[in-house]
Amino acid sequence: MGLGVVKIIHDLATAVWVGGLIVLGAVVVPATRASMGKSPQARTVLDAIQKRLTSFVYTSMVLLVASGLLLARHSPAFRGFFSFQNPYSALLAVKHLLVVLMIAIGLFRSLVLVRPRAPAGREPLKMGLLYVNMTLGLFVLILSGLGAALAGL
Repeated sequence: MGLGVVKIIHDLATAVWVGGLIVLGAVVVPATRASMGKSPQARTVLDAIQKRLTSFVYTSMVLLVASGLLLARHSPAFRGFFSFQNPYSALLAVKHLLVVLMIAIGLFRSLVLVRPRAPAGREPLKMGLLYVNMTLGLFVLILSGLGAALAGL
């Protein structure tokens, strides 16, 4: 039962983080720009949405790390973080590398590019990194599915 709760938390945190990226990048930004253009009001709306999402993302990051550590300890095929000793561990190592990259990109976007004193012209970089993180998140989901299949879950 305890492991099941940990798995639910892990899956929910993944859905919130990656789902938020997908909704923001594929729905919110295009719809806002289509209806409001690149006006200051559109920027205000997008900044407010991103600010609200940030607390969910940070919470998800913490929950993913904590639940991931607990889940890894219970897998007999797991040989250690960033280990390539068997297909399951290698797959998890790649997945973990992608997640570390996603965390770094997310922190850079929210702590450096969103700040009022961020460099001018930051919008293309900020949006580009959103789409990079969205794509990485999709790959993490694919690797998670393959990992579950390899683990026999």
